[in-house]
Amino acid sequence: RGGGAHMNESVEKAQFAWQPLTARGVAAFAHATLGRLLTVQFVVALLAAGTFVWFLHTAWFPQISEAIRQLPPQGELQSGRLEWQGASPSRLAEGRFLAVIVDLDHTGEARSPAHVQVEFGRTDCMIFSLFGYVQVAYPRGWAVAFNRTELGPWWGAWAPPILAISAGLVVVGLMVTWACLATVYSLPVWLIGFFANRDLSFRGSWRLAGAALMPGALFMCAVVFLYGCGGLDLVRLTVAGALHLVMGWVYLIISPSRLLRHPAAAEKANPFA
Repeated sequence: RGGGAHMNESVEKAQFAWQPLTARGVAAFAHATLGRLLTVQFVVALLAAGTFVWFLHTAWFPQISEAIRQLPPQGELQSGRLEWQGASPSRLAEGRFLAVIVDLDHTGEARSPAHVQVEFGRTDCMIFSLFGYVQVAYPRGWAVAFNRTELGPWWGAWAPPILAISAGLVVVGLMVTWACLATVYSLPVWLIGFFANRDLSFRGSWRLAGAALMPGALFMCAVVFLYGCGGLDLVRLTVAGALHLVMGWVYLIISPSRLLRHPAAAEKANPFA
C-alpha cells in the first residue's frame, strides 16, 4: 500500500498543471480546474499585450509624433477632402517600420521602403505593405484637424490612453479567440484521446486545447520582440506567424498521448488485473 500511495503521489505531482510549454505540461491541464487554465491564459495574454504595446511605443509612435510635428499650422479633413497647405508629395516621417506621406494625387513619387506606408491623398488614404495596399475613402461626415497646432496637443494627451486601450483590446481579444479555438479543437482532441485509450473527458479536451495554444502565443511574443528590435524582417515575421499556428496543432496532436491510459483500457491490458 505504501508503494501504491507513493506511486499515486508521483502521478499526481506529474499531472499538476503549471506550465504549458511541454506536451506533458499541456496534457496536465486536461485534469486541472478551469480557473487554473484561465489564470495561465491571462498571464500569457498580459505578456502578449505588453509586447504589442512596447512595439507600438518603440516602432510606430515616434514616427506618428514626428509626422504631426511636420504638419503645417493649418489644414483639415472635411467633407471627404483633405485641405492641405503644404507641398505634395511630402514625406512627413519615415522609419524602418512606418512611413507617413502626403501625396494628394498618389503619384508614387514619395514611396518608402518602410514596412508600412500610410499615404494621405486628396480624397482617400492608401496603406501599403508587403501584402499589397488598401484604399479607404475619407468619410464625408468627418471634420478632423490635419495640422500640428491642433493635433500636437491632442496626440500628447491621448497617446498613453491609446496604448492602454490597445493593451486591453489585446488581452480581451486573445482570451475570446483562445476560447473559440479551444471549442473548435476540443472534438479532434477528444477523438485522439479516445482512440489512444487515454483518460480524457470532453471538458478535459477543451482545457487541453486551450493550453495547447499557449506555446504558440509565447513564441509570437518572442517573434514580435525580435521584429521590433530589427532582428526580423516582415517576410520572416509572416512565416513565424504561420509557424505559431502549426505549433498549436502539433501540441494538440501530441499532448493527449501524454495522459494516463483510461482505467478500463489499463485493466484489459494487464493480465494480472
